[in-house]
Amino acid sequence: MSELVSTRIRNTAGKLGLPHLTETISEYIRRADEGKMGYLDFLDLVLSEELAVRDDRRFRQGLRLSRLPHHKTLDEYDFSFQPELDPRKVKDLATLSFVEGKANAALLGPPGVGKTHIAVALAVAACRAGYSIYFTSLDDMVRNLKAAEAAGRLTNKLGTYLRPSVLVVDEVGYQPLERAEANLVFQVISKRYEKGSIILTSNKTFSKAHMFRRTRARRCRNITGSSCGSPGIRRRRCLG
Repeated sequence: MSELVSTRIRNTAGKLGLPHLTETISEYIRRADEGKMGYLDFLDLVLSEELAVRDDRRFRQGLRLSRLPHHKTLDEYDFSFQPELDPRKVKDLATLSFVEGKANAALLGPPGVGKTHIAVALAVAACRAGYSIYFTSLDDMVRNLKAAEAAGRLTNKLGTYLRPSVLVVDEVGYQPLERAEANLVFQVISKRYEKGSIILTSNKTFSKAHMFRRTRARRCRNITGSSCGSPGIRRRRCLG
């Protein structure tokens, strides 16, 4: 390929918003020559590489905007710390079928069992799969909604919690809610019903997390357990 054509391709790629192609066209040509690629194979190579770069850029941008406290994955979770927790049950959640079905997942148990780690890992997996995600503690969400309501910006602020495909709500039930606060939270829960998924963590039993139980999610899985490696983690499936 002549230098003139290579330069023209770089310029066109830049105008199309394909900066990776402008930087790697020479490498693509080398690989095509070495592999004696046909036209279709070469086009497939370029498009596949550009899609991978774009997906990775979207993934990193999604994580940056998600407000996740960390980006740990399930591979980093120490299942030996909770020997009664069946890894297959957690990895089943990681298939994201509940996200696809716009259902919810509840991770229940006392502090120290790794609920937040698992919730974050599921959110990271969802982001990798192309879903938008957002993380908040229940306390932060209530505080932000109250401030927005006082400033006359509640509708706009509700969008922060309604837009993501997956909303992670951490530490549900750690602090009691006043009636007005509970109403604000329920607005988020009810408006998300069958429009997006919620992953919540709580130190309460599912029956006591009544506000979230009322979402009537088609499928909700709960993990309960004991901290410090004590026995007692189990999962049950709730159909509503």
